[in-house]
Amino acid sequence: MARIYATADQYETYTGATAPPDIDYRLARASQFLDAQVFRLCAYTVSDAGLPTDTVVAAAFADAVCAQAQWGIEVGDITGAAGVGYGSVQIGSVTLSRSVTAVSGDDSPARQIAPAVWDALRAPDLTPDRIQIGAVAW
Repeated sequence: MARIYATADQYETYTGATAPPDIDYRLARASQFLDAQVFRLCAYTVSDAGLPTDTVVAAAFADAVCAQAQWGIEVGDITGAAGVGYGSVQIGSVTLSRSVTAVSGDDSPARQIAPAVWDALRAPDLTPDRIQIGAVAW
């Protein structure tokens, strides 16, 4: 079962804005993305469900997920699909061309870690006895 580290209420508190109707989906996607890109490389104590047991770490993860979800809303893409490239497209007499190196969407802003994620995970109260970031080799 996928771990989801933040709630709609936490998102609204974090952003100070009303959550969009699909916020649960966005928080799930952001949680999944950060699990794969960041959290799996950290050492911290977890529950049987795989969630952080330390409340400070859990709060930082919630903020990080909210930041990533907000980033997806701001860039207008949460999957990376908007960054998928094309070589050239022609409609009538108009031809659009661009590099074909961006074919997977991996370089899309939606597939980048939001800068505010690192702010949340570098909070001064996240001491080494609570979490070690980048401590796990995969």
